[in-house]
Amino acid sequence: MFQVRIHGRGGQGVVTGAEMLSIAAFLGGRHAQAFPSFGSERTGAPVVAYCRLDDKEIRLREPIMAPDALIIQDPTLLHQVDVFSGLKKDGYILINTSRSFHQLGLDEFSRGFKPEHLLTVPATELAMKHVGRPVPNVPLLGAFAALGGLISLEAVHSAIQQKFKGSVAQGNMAAATEAYEIVKEQERKAEDAAKENHNA
Repeated sequence: MFQVRIHGRGGQGVVTGAEMLSIAAFLGGRHAQAFPSFGSERTGAPVVAYCRLDDKEIRLREPIMAPDALIIQDPTLLHQVDVFSGLKKDGYILINTSRSFHQLGLDEFSRGFKPEHLLTVPATELAMKHVGRPVPNVPLLGAFAALGGLISLEAVHSAIQQKFKGSVAQGNMAAATEAYEIVKEQERKAEDAAKENHNA
């Protein structure tokens, strides 16, 4: 089972992002479950949602305490909430930002993680560019498709088409695709750097 925890703020589509991730997984032939953590849903308040993916039926219902991946929709949460709590050492971190982990002040924390598992994508900027709204959830879905190969970009596109129509669907698909390509490029660079270090 692969478990994902999504952190963001009210108004950023955190719960919708988890739902769409589960739909994309389902469309790709997996079992999936998504649910929010019920706290304050007011705009700007920290919000958490969970998504589980598996090849067999999922019976668990409790919150995810030891995630395999974190999606952080708002980087201002990094120093306000313990977003990294319980993350597995071989886990993935995907942050909505144009800054690096070093620039975010996460050097100390990120030591010991695989560099190709530490990923950033400017999801809000991509949403503004392609959809005209600063909602980062859909570009982050595209980015997630590039990480770990658990869901395909095609399944993300299908989930978008179920949720949105017309030009909004097209814009979201373009944003998800660009985010996917950004993450694929980051993974390539991290793997190349790891090979160079290994050969040095």
